[in-house]
Amino acid sequence: MINTPWLCLCVSLQYSAVDSNPLSVYVMHPFWNFVVKFLPTWLAPNLITFTGFMFLVLNFLMLAFYDFDFSASTAGHEHVPSWVWVAAGIFNFLAYTLDGVDGKQARRTSSSTPLGELFDHGLDSWACIFFVATVYSIFGRGESGVSVLTLYYILWVVLFSFILSHWEKYNTGILFLPWGYDISQVTISLVYLVTAVVGVETWYQPILLHFLYRDLFSFMIIACSFTVTLPMSLYNVLKGYRSNSLKHSSLYEAFLPFLSPVLLFILSTIWVVFSPSNILELQPRIFYLMVGTAFANVTCKLIVCQMSNTRCQALTWLLLPMSVVVMLAVTGVVTNETLLLYVWTATVILAHIHYGVSVVQQLSNHFNIFAFSLKKPNSD
Repeated sequence: MINTPWLCLCVSLQYSAVDSNPLSVYVMHPFWNFVVKFLPTWLAPNLITFTGFMFLVLNFLMLAFYDFDFSASTAGHEHVPSWVWVAAGIFNFLAYTLDGVDGKQARRTSSSTPLGELFDHGLDSWACIFFVATVYSIFGRGESGVSVLTLYYILWVVLFSFILSHWEKYNTGILFLPWGYDISQVTISLVYLVTAVVGVETWYQPILLHFLYRDLFSFMIIACSFTVTLPMSLYNVLKGYRSNSLKHSSLYEAFLPFLSPVLLFILSTIWVVFSPSNILELQPRIFYLMVGTAFANVTCKLIVCQMSNTRCQALTWLLLPMSVVVMLAVTGVVTNETLLLYVWTATVILAHIHYGVSVVQQLSNHFNIFAFSLKKPNSD
């Protein structure tokens, strides 16, 4: 829940973001400016944002139906139908496009509000897991694929890369949009379409010597995070620290937003490593979903703090029951670990949805607006 002082602070906030990616500046923004002209002026930006997010959820559910345990792309298994990859490519690009035009629609209709910023970035934080899990189905977990444990750590690289941008804004007041986002979205949309034409067997082949496509996939994500995203984030924050322009004076306060994500990583990794039934091998998709949703909840609270210029919470309450769940799992007190995971995942999802709905309702009431309509509540 959020309180009235935070809402009052939101009224005076201005959205400040820097997008210097050449692909975005010279290609995508002109494309989005063209697309937004075809949208009706009565269409609410938040509805555009939500529709784009649901395309990613649809991709996740579609691949979950045909490849629940990420084994469909391995040799000897029934592969995902080609039309699914075509749909995935189209849906992914539509989601990316809608994510790009929602802000332009808000400015076009003079309907920009802090609610729109929170809604956009909040859904983006949750979209990370749906995007990563869907991409994983291309390579799968077989001999020529990526192990579920490796993908688990890759997922965390993606999650921390995402939160870095909002950590920057928490400290500098400016959101520096990561370069890797636009490149990855365009590339993956094309890869889905190529997979539909050439089949997943193509990705079994080595690119050079024994270097496989799965290795390129892992290398690109990790290299982009550690050679571009992380250095740029640290540079921008340290630059502000040296010039005394940071919003938080001490390094402790500056790095406080990382405490909950790190504890979430530790708890989930303890479960993975010490699981009596090797839960990650048994239920990788559900485990990824649980981690990604819990991370989104943590990130949304950071976004609220950065928007309202308030101090970040040291700990997220969700970590307390999760620590109990992990203890019950690794000690064997609960013997049916799969059932425990499903129950906890459902709890995390419901808790996150409840938090999101509560924040949206309170902001909507404060600004006297509808979340998914440009009409005013008191208008005819």
